[in-house]
Amino acid sequence: MARRSLPLLRQLLRSPKPRESPPSAQSRRSVTYMPRPGDGAPRAVTLIPGDGIGPLVTAAVEQVMAAMRAPVFFEKYEVHGDMAAVPREVMESIRRNKVCIKGGLATPVGGGVSSLNVQLRKELDLYASLVYCFNLPGLPTRHENVDIVVIRENTEGEYAGLEHEVVPGVVESLKVITKFCSERIAKYAFEYAYLNNRKKVTAVHKANIMKLADGLFLESCREIATKYPGIKYDEIIVDNCCMQLVSKPEQFDVMVTPNLYGNLVANTAAGIAGGASFMPGGNVGQEHAIFEQGASAGNVGSRKLVEEKKANPVALLLSSAMMLRHLQFPSFADRLEMAVKRVVAEGRCRTMDLGGDATIQEVVEAIVAALH
Repeated sequence: MARRSLPLLRQLLRSPKPRESPPSAQSRRSVTYMPRPGDGAPRAVTLIPGDGIGPLVTAAVEQVMAAMRAPVFFEKYEVHGDMAAVPREVMESIRRNKVCIKGGLATPVGGGVSSLNVQLRKELDLYASLVYCFNLPGLPTRHENVDIVVIRENTEGEYAGLEHEVVPGVVESLKVITKFCSERIAKYAFEYAYLNNRKKVTAVHKANIMKLADGLFLESCREIATKYPGIKYDEIIVDNCCMQLVSKPEQFDVMVTPNLYGNLVANTAAGIAGGASFMPGGNVGQEHAIFEQGASAGNVGSRKLVEEKKANPVALLLSSAMMLRHLQFPSFADRLEMAVKRVVAEGRCRTMDLGGDATIQEVVEAIVAALH
């Protein structure tokens, strides 16, 4: 019997194997991630709905998280941009939970009222802001192959808020740059590039004019770059950077910037890649992290968006996927990202910013359906 089967066996070995269809995104499972005991325990996350469209998009996050049974639960607090300070119980919650997700907080223009967003970053020492700007399939843009990460120093520079009126009609505003903060943001940028298989880090500056302040920032970036020989390093003046972004954005990979330039560069890159309502982001320090819409432009939306409930939740949903990965729940993050990308690629459910008429609830329902 065995002898008779040998020709058949030889034939099977010689014949090419039938091509297997690649596993679907839903069926793929990681075999290299081994969680520690207890890693799957649900985590408490502080949630701040914020102003404008904030309550709409954070409610969307809550609904999607519940639908996918993500191992998180929320401690919700009302905070608004016109408050004098972030309430003490909110700060205690963030310090206790280590992680927060928030909608936009309106920042009053002028009047001497400080930004609560800046207060949060300074009090929790969230020194690194990360905004991910990339092309999404199904999202029409003028440029292709955009895949930029903007990493911005978050605690000093012009945002230090050190300004005063010297004499009536003359205001002095101080820009503070330190070697300590410059080195740690540069190290974060190179470490991010190294861990995420990125090839290049570009430092954005204005050292041709601010020779001491931005010169110190560049000096720090150059020193850190020598410790990462496998990653290409270059520099660009901020005005040229903006021109290059709108003409050839695909040349950029990871960008590291001082505080003010980072805000401008991140919003420009977000606009190029498809709009602020699609780009995720977060602010991270040694102990704490706050996740929010990446680009600050329009993060509280308009009254019309709020009244008609047609805000786009994609940016904050992708930010919540970043949060899940930060909490070491990678499979939940992957599921959420794939569901969001599928809905955007299909293009059947488009919000007002894409010329459509879908409500935020319709988008959420489409994403929940794509999870299964």
